[in-house]
Order: sequence, then structure tokens, then C-alpha cells
Amino acid sequence: MPVSRRSALALMAGIAAWTVIRPASAATSIITYSETALAELAASNQPYLIDFFATWCSTCAAQERVLQELAEASPAYAAIPIIRVDWDQHSRGDLVRQMGIPRRSTLVLMRGTTELGRLVADTRRDAIAGLLDLAGS
Repeated sequence: MPVSRRSALALMAGIAAWTVIRPASAATSIITYSETALAELAASNQPYLIDFFATWCSTCAAQERVLQELAEASPAYAAIPIIRVDWDQHSRGDLVRQMGIPRRSTLVLMRGTTELGRLVADTRRDAIAGLLDLAGS
């Protein structure tokens, strides 16, 4: 289906406007889950967040937006690495079973091998900030 010049220009203007008003990416480190990556984070003894997510999960997407906003607002939040565990690949795996993860959209804050706190399907900014604040404890 051919696109009119006017439609093409309107689309390009919309994309340009979105690019200008979109906030800059925070420096949050997002790591794809592997046993090795998790072991390295645990050995570092720094706080890190395990994010059990699915690409099709709207709650997961809402949590991701809040995490991004918090990282952009605070260097302390941006400094917390996030390890993403794809629910579709790992929901029946050892990590999910050992940690007792009930569902996707679960966020677990860790230091070493110690769980500091978790949220299940919570998208409230204050709740997620409260979880991340435990990293300073």
C-alpha cells in the first residue's frame, strides 16, 4: 500500500518528536541471566536485582518503566545491576524452584546469596523504590 508524502512526513515528525522528548537512558547495567552471570554478581557482594520477566507481560513492562525512571532520577538506583531472567525459558528451572518464585513480574533484591527483599507483581513506584532502598542497608 503506497504511503502519501504527507503521511510519511507526519510519521517522520512524530518519530523525531518522540526522540527529542524521550528521556535519556540511565546507566543501569542489565544482564541476561546465566548461572555464570548470577554467580559473578553473588561473588561481588554488591546489591543486585533479579527481575523475573516475560516479554509479553504487561506487569513486567510497567515494572521496567518504573525501574528506568528511578535509575534516571538517582545514581544510587542506576548503580544496582539488574539480572533479567526470561520466564519463558527459566520458569521451570532450578533458580525459580530454589528461590520459590511464584510468577513472572517478581523482583528480588539480593546481596551475595542473601535475599534483601522481593516484590511480586507490584508496579507502584514507591514500592519498587522501597525495595531498591534496601540495597543501602
